[in-house]
Formats: sequence, structure tokens, C-alpha cells
Amino acid sequence: MPIATVNPANGETLKTYDALGAEEIERRLATAEAAFRTHRSTSFAERARLLHKAADLLEEDQQDIGRVMTTEMGKPVKQARAEAAKCAKAMHWYADHAEELLADEEPAESDVKDSGASRVLVRYRPLGPVLAVMPWNFPLWQVIRFAAPALMAGNVGLLKHASNVPQTALYLEDLFRRAGFPEGCFQTLLIGSGAVESILRDPRVKAATLTGSEPAGRAVASVAGDEVKKTVLELGGSDPYVVMPSADLDRAAKTAVTARVQNNGQSCIAAKRFIVHTDVFDAFAERFTAGMKALKVGDPLDEDTDVGPLSTEQGRSDLEELVDDAVEAGATVLCGAERPDDGPGWYYAPTILADVTPEMRIHQKEAFGPVATLYRVADLDEAVALANDTPFGLSSNVWTRDGAEVDRFVRDLEAGGVFVNGMTASHPAFPFGGVKRSGYGRELSGHGIREFCNITTVWHGA
Repeated sequence: MPIATVNPANGETLKTYDALGAEEIERRLATAEAAFRTHRSTSFAERARLLHKAADLLEEDQQDIGRVMTTEMGKPVKQARAEAAKCAKAMHWYADHAEELLADEEPAESDVKDSGASRVLVRYRPLGPVLAVMPWNFPLWQVIRFAAPALMAGNVGLLKHASNVPQTALYLEDLFRRAGFPEGCFQTLLIGSGAVESILRDPRVKAATLTGSEPAGRAVASVAGDEVKKTVLELGGSDPYVVMPSADLDRAAKTAVTARVQNNGQSCIAAKRFIVHTDVFDAFAERFTAGMKALKVGDPLDEDTDVGPLSTEQGRSDLEELVDDAVEAGATVLCGAERPDDGPGWYYAPTILADVTPEMRIHQKEAFGPVATLYRVADLDEAVALANDTPFGLSSNVWTRDGAEVDRFVRDLEAGGVFVNGMTASHPAFPFGGVKRSGYGRELSGHGIREFCNITTVWHGA
């Protein structure tokens, strides 16, 4: 993929960029290493001052950067502005809480004495330059949820962003520079995917984090494993959205629409498989279908648009192939399953498919767009089994007012999160990540900031 901004609403190429050459990559790696030697020794107060400043600048910029994100990857502009505001909130949160999250820990006095020590501390120390390989779907948020804790921990960041959001990638580097972070603390590398391996193998790069596809995760993890370097992976998701008879159907159906089509349906944590108890299946399906049909599909710069275009032409083709395969195999179309018109842009109508069976590709593959699959189940056991019948395990949603059912879902669902009577969302205070082929490690919260720290035991003799 060329490094370029191509407006998905009309297919127009707006800007193109040359990839960095070997000499410039080397210069930036050297700059990162030098920056780390200084940044690691700064106080939490100084880091917090700089991160608060960056957050303030982002808040001021949210109108402009929102439009940039929309023209690069197609999300409705009101959602783009909300993404910028969310990023600023997370930056303020880490600036306020990093010092306490990384405070020295003292083991129990009895254990200290038993070890023969006079004192023992557990200390969190930064690792060094961390390479972040990030996707286009949340072009600010995916980066900030890595960058804010990494910088507050004393690490420095190297960003290899998706090739279709270069303006957003360059904005991020400029944002931290304008906030006063020293040169090299955060750098954007305009490179293709082919350059990632050599950078990751460079001994100056100490760890990597990736959000993206399963193949991309496998590639980065294999190189990092060969080099014995720490990685955090957040990969795909095919999150279940389970509705039981005691649920508030009106709320569940209304939330289901948002949960499926947020970010034009291009979200790893979007609900994708809607698993509904037979007692309320028809009533839920009617409400859900009506809500999906009512969505306005159109120009993402229009404030009234609910669903914009998919980010790339290939992305739409991949989604169409999954839908067509399911329909040919007997799935029932409740709405959508077509392009809205023959005009420019990579639009796809909000779609619901019922009567989906395990033989259909969409049953196991992640549908990255505004397409929902709807399943009918007879009881709680079948709901749990179907929810877990996926190679992914990112998050999950359950709708029930039965406490015993909640306990069962929380115990048995194979996912990094269980959201009860609400849709999956991320917050800086709560850990985020998955299991199975959705990856490993955690972002956000104290768990996230400690992922790229050297957890050091400091033992003092008596």
C-alpha cells in the first residue's frame, strides 16, 4: 500500500509521501536512543506537565484533526472529534495517575525478614524505545493509548502507522513536539510494512506493541520472539452480543445498532455476532432491523451522517465476499447486503444476516464493516457455547437482569472483557485486551503502563 491519503468518500488521492530511506531510519533510531537516556531520568512531575500540555493542544485541535481523520479513513466527523476528546482525556488521566501506578512496592514485612533482607522494593523502570505498529481505524486513539503510558513510564515511542493515515501520523509527532517533549521522545516513521522487521531487530528497540490483523500480529510476534523482545498484541475480534429473556429489549436493540456500526462497523471491539434467546428473538430482531434501516449512510463530513464509507476499496470487497458467501449458503438478509448506490466512495449498507450456520465463512471470520450476524439460541448453555465458538476473544456483551446468568457469563465467556447491559467501550482506568487469537497483554490502566517496564526487585541486606 502506498503511503497516501485517499479520501474513502470519493476515492480521490489527496496527498502522497515517500517512505523513509535507510539513512533517515538510522538517524531516527539514534535519536530515539539518545532521547531515552535523558527522558528516563526526568521526574514524573515534568513528564506530567508535558503530557497535560499535549492533551490541552489536542483539545484545541480536535475540530481540525477530526476532519483530517475523516478524510483519511472515513469515520463520521462527529465521531472523529469524539475520538480526539477521548485521547485528551486519557492523556490527562495518565499524567495524573502514572506516578502512583508506578510507585515502588514493598512486600510483606514477614517475607522481607524471611529472605534475610532489611528491606525489599519492587521498582518499575522503563525499557527504552518501543516500536508501535498501529492501524487506521482509530488513528488517534490506538496510538495515544500506547503513547501516553509509555512516555509517562519514561520510555520513548517509534510509531509505524497505517499507510493510509499519514497526515494523522505526522500530526501526532508534531503534537508531542509542540507540547515540549524533547526531540526523539516520540517519532513517526513513514515506512512500509517491509521495513518493520529490521527496525524491530535493531538492538536499540526494546519492545513492540501492535494493534491490527492476526497475520500482522503473527509476523511481529515471530520476529520479536526470535529477538527475545516483549510484545503486546491487540488483534481481531468477533465479539458476541447476547440477549436473554429478562433483558430490556428496547435498550438492548437500540444499543445493538450503535455497538455494531460505530466507526462504520470497523472496530475490533464492535459487537458482531448477536446471539438472542428464542423467547425474545423475534421482538429483538424487529427492533434491531428497524434501527439499522433508519441509519443515514453518506458523506462522513455531514454532521447528520451515521455511517460513512469503508476505509478502502479492498475492505469493502472483502466484506462483500463474506456477505455473498453467507447468502449463497442460505443466510437470510433482514436488511442491507448491498452497496447503497453506484456513486463514488466505498460505502456499504448496514446489514443484518440471520440463519447463519457454522459452514459459512462469516461465522468464523471477522466482518470489518456494518454487517451483523443474528443467531437464535434455546437456552443459556447454547448461548455460552455459541459465544465462545470463535477463534477470537476480545470482548463480549450480555443483556440480562438475572444475577445467576451474569455470574455464568462472567465465569465462562472466553474474552478479555464482559460488559453487562451495555456495549463494549475502553476507558483509561480499565485494562483492555483479549485472549485466544485476539492477542495478549493489556493496554490502559496500571496493567498497561507496566507492560513496558522492567519490574525490578531491589534487595538490601540486613
